Amino acid sequence: MSQATFDDDDLFGEAAAEVRDEVEGHLAEARAELPGADEVWETDADNTLGVLNGLKSALDVGDAAEHVRQAKKSYVLGERADAFEDADDLGAEIDDLSELIADIEDAADAVGELAGTVPELRGSLADAADAADAAGEDDDEDESDD
Repeated sequence: MSQATFDDDDLFGEAAAEVRDEVEGHLAEARAELPGADEVWETDADNTLGVLNGLKSALDVGDAAEHVRQAKKSYVLGERADAFEDADDLGAEIDDLSELIADIEDAADAVGELAGTVPELRGSLADAADAADAAGEDDDEDESDD
């Protein structure tokens, strides 16, 4: 029967490796939640509103932000405990994913605003065209009266 070692350095090394694995796992899960490039680029919609609604749906980041948050919590814990020999790559990846998620969420907000504006704009343009048609008919009637 072998005896397990309970040396502090060995245990700390194991814990540090587990924390790093946890950070990497959360980052992988965050990347998996992000929309694919083709999902954002391609569309099957028949009109502008359909394109915008499809794009807004495609820009959903799911739980990516929560996974990055969990990764950052573990990263900060490991960093403060000086558990990582080299964690610059993890910190950079957390920052990069955080920025990407913020950009995607900003784009989704902009698309949402545009999706709300386009139907109103269409209605206003239709009203303006109807008014122009009505004005043209009135002009034609005035000319025929002369």
